[in-house]
Amino acid sequence: MALHKFSPGTGGTRPKRRVGRGIGSGMGKTATRGTKGQSARRQINPNFEGGQSPLQRRLPVKKGFRNVNHKVFSIINLDDLQNLFEAGAHVTEETLIASGIISKSKDGVKVLAFGTLDKALTVTANKFSEAAKAAIEKAGGTAIAIVEPEFEQPKKPVEQTRGGRKSAAKGDTTEAA
Repeated sequence: MALHKFSPGTGGTRPKRRVGRGIGSGMGKTATRGTKGQSARRQINPNFEGGQSPLQRRLPVKKGFRNVNHKVFSIINLDDLQNLFEAGAHVTEETLIASGIISKSKDGVKVLAFGTLDKALTVTANKFSEAAKAAIEKAGGTAIAIVEPEFEQPKKPVEQTRGGRKSAAKGDTTEAA
């Protein structure tokens, strides 16, 4: 099988419509444009609506932009922890998925302070609200935040940068000579 041997399926293509070739063709005289009017006389934009405010102007304008670095966290509330886990349990992303409270972690887990907590739990998550962290610690548990390392651009050696040591050294030697 080769690319030059492919052909469209049956009924997949139609012959080109040849307009303005006499009345016997069924597409002669006005060439399927109808009689008189702007669209019969010249080619107009298919989006033109006859002076009516066009669709792209009637719809609200999208404002702003989508941040490609935006992170979406799975949200867990204190009352979820209260209802699902026993006292002294270690709560992680895996245990939350296993319990069915979150289906899949997006960019991590964030714990919010909706509800109350009176069990001592060890909670490991990517982010905590201030109130949630205080409530977990007040109940006798610990809140462990997972810290992801910041991405750093690799630094170029000084020799590769414009006006680095090598070019400065060359300039110094020529002046001294």
